[in-house]
Amino acid sequence: MSAAPTSRAIVRQSKLLLRRNNFRQASTTSEAAAKAQETGQQAVSKASEGLSRVQSSASSAISKAGDALGKVGGRTGRVISRVQSLIPPTIYYSRVGLELSKILYKGQQWAPPSLAQFQSYFQPLANVVRNPRSLSSGAASVSNSINLETILRSIRNVNRQQLTTVGLVGAEVLGFFTVGEMIGRFKLVGYHGDAHHGH
Repeated sequence: MSAAPTSRAIVRQSKLLLRRNNFRQASTTSEAAAKAQETGQQAVSKASEGLSRVQSSASSAISKAGDALGKVGGRTGRVISRVQSLIPPTIYYSRVGLELSKILYKGQQWAPPSLAQFQSYFQPLANVVRNPRSLSSGAASVSNSINLETILRSIRNVNRQQLTTVGLVGAEVLGFFTVGEMIGRFKLVGYHGDAHHGH
């Protein structure tokens, strides 16, 4: 009988020891988590400080380089100032063009051609490059296959969606042509010319 109470006492003591150890482990685990979070916050703050230092030093270096380039005189200075003045509008209009092309791509449900389509369109071109003599014999067969009646029939059978697509593509081509003209003239309106013509 004396063995049973002592075994119970041993079990109680072991349970108490286990509870104490679990409590200690839980407290050390929460302390470790808090320390890790604090270390992470310190690392983030140090990284943001480093990033701000890099940004400030880079901006100062760029401004110094810009000042140094601005001091260059003569033709080189004019070219540099002209290029610097063209950079912001170029970036702006390239972003506008990119967004416009995204809208058109999604709206018209355009997709890049598959490899088979690409090969079917450019295979005749590759054949002509390999064998230039085939161009003269191929032109006669193409002209025989294209007929005025088939062209008129295809024009008569055009539906509204095809007309809309042709109109949109035409507007795009006209827009790109107009922008190219503006870039070529360096003006929005008109060409350089004589003010008065003598008659």
